[in-house]
Amino acid sequence: MRPDVEYSPVGEGLGMREFWLYVWLRRAAVIGAQITGIGLTLVISVLSRPGTSLFSWHPVCMSFAYCLCLTEGILVVSADGSLFCCKSRNTNVRLHWFCQALVLVAAATGLSFMVASKNVSELGHLGSWHSWLGVCTLASTLLQAAFGVCMIFSKLLRLSSSLQRLKLYHATCGLVVYLLATVTVVLAMFSDWFQASVKGAAWWALLLLPLFPALVVMNQITNAYLPRKKITS
Repeated sequence: MRPDVEYSPVGEGLGMREFWLYVWLRRAAVIGAQITGIGLTLVISVLSRPGTSLFSWHPVCMSFAYCLCLTEGILVVSADGSLFCCKSRNTNVRLHWFCQALVLVAAATGLSFMVASKNVSELGHLGSWHSWLGVCTLASTLLQAAFGVCMIFSKLLRLSSSLQRLKLYHATCGLVVYLLATVTVVLAMFSDWFQASVKGAAWWALLLLPLFPALVVMNQITNAYLPRKKITS
């Protein structure tokens, strides 16, 4: 066997019929993750009743940013079965940029509404694990965006890191952002506001729902961008 041949475990040991079943199951999981992200955004937006208060816009903006746009932005460049995936790689990359830009705008808007709401109510900031993890998520989002910009303008900026290494940093940071965002959304469901709106079995269902797209996104990123084992003998 030739040295330095990249090894991928996908489909290893599977017959043709089993391999195609595996492919379609992966596509179904990707579509399910996208539908889940859209559904969570709609449910949270309806529950928050936007316009009734300054705070009501915070969950709307944040769910739009992280449950919808971040999910779509990652899957459109890492998953063949994505609902919005095009045959052109360049088109998918542009869609990724657009979704990531929406994440930044929506997250900044949601943060502004939260700060304004706290100031009007004269309540303290950063008083819960949800708020602290939210700040970490926003910081990681900015770092991920910075790596993305460095990738786009790598030649103009004359960076010492190679493009492949920047892609690895960008993908790894994206994985961290999504995991932090998932935990932040889950913690939001323990808030007094959410528990007053949703009770019983529906609350448990919504609590577990964000975990499904997180598993799918994590699998897609690790398979598409993170280093794979190489056979050297």
